[in-house]
Amino acid sequence: MPILPLVDLFILLGSGAFATGAVLKAIEVTTHYHPSLLGFASSDFALITAVCFAFALTLVARTWLKLNEPRLLSLQNRLNAEEAHRRAREIERAHSQTAAAPTPIASAGRDAAR
Repeated sequence: MPILPLVDLFILLGSGAFATGAVLKAIEVTTHYHPSLLGFASSDFALITAVCFAFALTLVARTWLKLNEPRLLSLQNRLNAEEAHRRAREIERAHSQTAAAPTPIASAGRDAAR
């Protein structure tokens, strides 16, 4: 199922709810009348607007992540492999330095033999 029409629908519903809430709030501010549409006040329409835009943003973000998931996974795998190679080189370097340097006990034994 294509996601773009659903995102467009949520944006349209959010924009319509915002416009309706703005009109109701303008009437409420300019007159002494407190209007409601289908039992919803202007603050309810503001909440409906926020929910619709949040759903639209969530759908877009999930779609973007799903489309870019293979590239992100390959990037993560490459970074993990580079980190493993770097750690292996550090361990190898540490082992070669400890093998090349004489230990204090070995050098003390050589000095005592002289």
